[in-house]
Amino acid sequence: FPVAEMVARGDAERGILVCGSGIGMSIAANKVKGARAALCRTVDDARMTRRHNDSNVLALSAKSMDDPDIEELVKVWLETPFEGERHARRLNKIREYEKGC
Repeated sequence: FPVAEMVARGDAERGILVCGSGIGMSIAANKVKGARAALCRTVDDARMTRRHNDSNVLALSAKSMDDPDIEELVKVWLETPFEGERHARRLNKIREYEKGC
């Protein structure tokens, strides 16, 4: 939880987590109010989760660390901006929901 908590508090803009499959880390990180963790396995996953979901925590599988595209995936995730617009409405709904948690 520490990385997701740092991001949610604003101590870090984004965080990257790695575990065996990446699934457990993404589930745990998403329990933190304000964290939007995404398990990405492809460069396109990374691009879309930033554009449409403004993900602030990237979860990766340790098994994918040997993938030749992993550096590109991380680079794309770090450099892709959030598109806002219609996607911002969805994020606002999530924030409103989190207020009740």
